[in-house]
Amino acid sequence: MSTILNRAAILAANDLATVIVDVPEWGGAVIIRSMTGGQRDAYETSLMTKDSSGRYSVDTENMRAKLVIFTAVDETGTPLFTPDDLPALAGKNAAVIERLFVAAQRINGLSKDAVADAEKNSVSGQPDASASGSPQPSA
Repeated sequence: MSTILNRAAILAANDLATVIVDVPEWGGAVIIRSMTGGQRDAYETSLMTKDSSGRYSVDTENMRAKLVIFTAVDETGTPLFTPDDLPALAGKNAAVIERLFVAAQRINGLSKDAVADAEKNSVSGQPDASASGSPQPSA
């Protein structure tokens, strides 16, 4: 059985993964990092629009460049871009943006393959669950 984590251990964990993506078109490579929970919520919110009747719909305009903005970082982990960079980044080579987008999808579990991998790696049911059918732990 795995160690049960406490609050301090969880908050101290360095759990943001990175991947380096070669971008020869730009003369180097870009670091793509997994998003925090707050960043993912902000990214998903950036893809939603509300019409005059209050209905929400998905706005896919520049969704690839938006994900790159939320995930591209420098060697110190500082974001390379801000939302103000969206028009300029969206104007870059579509193949490069797609390459970075796909890497960001994978590392953040946003792609169909990542979801399938997570489902394969998940354990169904409760570990060490009581066979008595009682919700109370055995003494």
